[in-house]
Amino acid sequence: MTTRRLYYDDAFEREFAARVLSCEVLPPDINSGITTPVWRVVLDRTAFYPTSGGQPHDTGKLGDANVLDVREEGDEIIHVADRRPESPDVNGCINWPRRFDHMQQHTGQHLLSAMFQERFGLPTVSFHLGEEICTIDLRGPEPSEEFLEGAERASNQVIFEDRPVNVHYGTADQLSELGVRKEVDREGILRAIEIESADLQPCGGTHVKSTGQIGLILVRRCSKVRQDWRVEFICGGRAERIARRDFQRLRETAEKLGCSFDETVSAATRALAERDANFKNFRAMLERLAKAEAALALQNVPGGPQGLRIVSYVFADIPAEYLGFFASEIAKSERTVALLALSDGGHLLLAQHPSSGKDMNALLKTIFEKFGGKGGGARDFARGRVNDPSQGANALTFAKELLLAG
Repeated sequence: MTTRRLYYDDAFEREFAARVLSCEVLPPDINSGITTPVWRVVLDRTAFYPTSGGQPHDTGKLGDANVLDVREEGDEIIHVADRRPESPDVNGCINWPRRFDHMQQHTGQHLLSAMFQERFGLPTVSFHLGEEICTIDLRGPEPSEEFLEGAERASNQVIFEDRPVNVHYGTADQLSELGVRKEVDREGILRAIEIESADLQPCGGTHVKSTGQIGLILVRRCSKVRQDWRVEFICGGRAERIARRDFQRLRETAEKLGCSFDETVSAATRALAERDANFKNFRAMLERLAKAEAALALQNVPGGPQGLRIVSYVFADIPAEYLGFFASEIAKSERTVALLALSDGGHLLLAQHPSSGKDMNALLKTIFEKFGGKGGGARDFARGRVNDPSQGANALTFAKELLLAG
């Protein structure tokens, strides 16, 4: 059974009447977020767009039933509804804000892709219309900031001229003669979208009637994805909302930095430089403090059996990296072992001077067998965390007993 696709000729048709050709129950589909039984409804005609070509499906109503998903299976359009239609004759209603948003994004993508290819020789190899951000993947050399800005400006110029967006039908050869941007190897009659004097592209999606309805295109950023370059962009209502959000964030950032909008970058650069300098100074102070405290600790620890000295200490309210500084200083002394813990997060650090003759990694594993946790290391240095931070002191006591017994 073939479903007539009303959106092919008029993407602005929001309501329609149709006849139910088949209706059967479907099991839940967790992958699609459908957790209860639903109905698979096929109509003789529909204005609902199915997920295809990077564009998500429409939602809306079939009578009293909510359309949760729309899928394409050959010549049929499958409507996944939350209940069975009450009559063989149904009235459909498209979720128009969602549809129009998708139309703005999709037509904007055609225009932006055309500008990248025409002006900079970068063809689009894929398109994704996301819930917030849209992307196109470009093939070729990395687009510079100049390229990104140039494609955006050229696209918006076409938008401001409010050029017509037309639907054409023809064979692959006929469309090729008209100058289609991307040729396809398919038989039969094809559908193509034309942006007057800007682009002609085979497409089965929904589009606005003129470029002015796109509103605006904002190119966000570009990143490397495998062998291609992924460009993020937004159009229309999305561009308005996200530009407003970005402005609010910029304003809040400027207020926190105590500067004007124009000074935000330089102020942030200074703040980062100060942060890095402060971090470097703080780290140096931690090392100096660890060295002093380690020397004091060694003075107060007598030698045990065979001259082995064990420095066991549970720290609190210090950065975890301090354990490493302290342990390194302790382990510089011959026949000395450091057993350290941090009460805040259950961190453990075991270290020794090689002359001590123990195995810190094996000792840590034995601790975890009793108290639970994970970590590892080498013979002279091992670190990890116990599952229960309150057991840190008990873990060190246990470790010390094992060392003295061995």
